[in-house]
Amino acid sequence: MTSNVIYGSRKMRGARLLQCLLLLQNRGRMTSAALADELEVSQRTILRDLDAMTEAGLPVIVHQGALGGIELGFEYRTKLTALTEDEAEAIGLLLANPHPALAQIERMQAARRAAGKLIESQSKTIRDLIAKAQSRFELSHAPSTDNDPRVTALARAVRHQNKVVLAHTSPNPRPIHPIKLEYAAGAQWVVHCAQTAEGVAEDRWGDIAISAKSFAT
Repeated sequence: MTSNVIYGSRKMRGARLLQCLLLLQNRGRMTSAALADELEVSQRTILRDLDAMTEAGLPVIVHQGALGGIELGFEYRTKLTALTEDEAEAIGLLLANPHPALAQIERMQAARRAAGKLIESQSKTIRDLIAKAQSRFELSHAPSTDNDPRVTALARAVRHQNKVVLAHTSPNPRPIHPIKLEYAAGAQWVVHCAQTAEGVAEDRWGDIAISAKSFAT
């Protein structure tokens, strides 16, 4: 039991240190009193946390005097929020689609507020990547665990703006310019194309062919 308590306290402190970093990153210079109020701990705890952050090599700068306070060193934001493009896409989609069960435990609104804060904590480049991902993919319902290789292929085509031919081995192949992939309420994947506002559900895809040629949006 003692080890579990210690482990839990370490996790809580780690979460508090990260939140402290985000506060300093987003708000700039803050006093220890303001940090203590925001994090709901004592100023002594904040000072201990700052010592731990400094020992870990984080660029924490403390200014003395009436106009003093605590701030992060120059350009630390980039280091803290340097997500790769695929990580930004994945995080953006996760944040845009909180688990529906949250509504039943009265935490859906809190989840959406938290998602907004997390996105705002990123650089403009990362925020733009997240916005692009959320415009290209929509996962409003949880898909089945069956892996359809056509979905993977179409997702790549959406990302890279590759031309696609649906039902390409049929007598009536359908060329499309895929711009969005959605998992819809009808328990099917739907691909949306630039040529029409109507999406095409996966039961109408047939065999697909992905072209190396791209299209302009």
